[in-house]
Amino acid sequence: MSAFSESVVEEAALAWFASLSYAVLYGPDIAAGLPGAERSGPNYRDVVLEGRLRAALARLNPQLPPEVHEEAFRKLTLKTNSALRSS
Repeated sequence: MSAFSESVVEEAALAWFASLSYAVLYGPDIAAGLPGAERSGPNYRDVVLEGRLRAALARLNPQLPPEVHEEAFRKLTLKTNSALRSS
């Protein structure tokens, strides 16, 4: 039986996302404290990149007022959001 290492799975996933036109960035390049920071803390535990989610909400729903974008952001990032759990 052949075992996959984490790096093999990671490289395959990154290639797949790139093929779908996702921007693939190197984690330390967006780390907290750097000019291009997208993370809120240095521990890489951010599940959601806040700036990207806020920008996507505005881009996908330009007809809605900012208050609605903010409400959607709060609901999507609520830690007890049962909609994000699988059944």
